[in-house]
Amino acid sequence: MPNDTLLELLHLKALPRAGWVRAGVAEPESVASHAWGVAWLVLLWCPPEVDRDRAMAMAIVHDLGEVRVGDITPHDGVAAADKSAAEEAAVRGLLAPLQRPDLVDIWLEYEAGESACARFVKACDKLDMALQAIRYGTLQGLELQEFIDSARRQATEHGFGALFEELVG
Repeated sequence: MPNDTLLELLHLKALPRAGWVRAGVAEPESVASHAWGVAWLVLLWCPPEVDRDRAMAMAIVHDLGEVRVGDITPHDGVAAADKSAAEEAAVRGLLAPLQRPDLVDIWLEYEAGESACARFVKACDKLDMALQAIRYGTLQGLELQEFIDSARRQATEHGFGALFEELVG
């Protein structure tokens, strides 16, 4: 059973980010690529008051539920509570055979967004989206300002507006 789960988790490598597909990006990044980007930002910019190991684990698992529910965006019309419940069920189901309730707890902490660690990882999630928007915009000549603006708002809400402005401008 754990091998089946590990194979299922690899689907994140092939699952394209839905927002980029909607925006017309050719060959958009996968959800796993995005998680790598978030983890990289955590590794580089983790503030001293945040546990880096926990933040790295959070960056890796934050979109894990998408293996089963897909990459649901605000444009899909799914209520936030319904999205969260579906993703939680998916995360619990995926991690149960691996006997990793600790990773479920880390995902729940991220989802709640109340700890300093979760707020930082959420800011890195948005920062990665903004940097990717800049990259796609430059390489493919696309207008992706909506992604940058959304990321700026959310990074600021989580207390990382200064870092966002420093890195994105």
